Amino acid sequence: MKNITNPSDVELLVKTFYSNLLLNEEVKPIFEHVDFEKHMPHMIAFWEFVLLDKEGYTTNVFDKHVNLPLKAEHFEIWLKTFESTVHYLFEGEKANMAIQRAQTIAYSFETKMKQMGKLG
Repeated sequence: MKNITNPSDVELLVKTFYSNLLLNEEVKPIFEHVDFEKHMPHMIAFWEFVLLDKEGYTTNVFDKHVNLPLKAEHFEIWLKTFESTVHYLFEGEKANMAIQRAQTIAYSFETKMKQMGKLG
């Protein structure tokens, strides 16, 4: 296995992750309205920004998710799916960083949404 080193690696990670996530019947309904073909480039750009320090991503990711009908258990599913996808595809420093950043994102989103009363 190799480390995450370039945009193609990030694209593989993001596409594989969302394919895996949408197999989960608990999470799938939350994203039924999402046009993944349209939004996939944005999600890839976000993770390129996070993992490869690629410039240009300026969207507030939290704002894009705050009104989704999320429950606390959805964050656990999201995170476990992300971690297992990373471990399946990659190893190394950037792979570990991807998991660490995903943990931070999940924690901060869940905490903010609880504080706002937005978490079901």
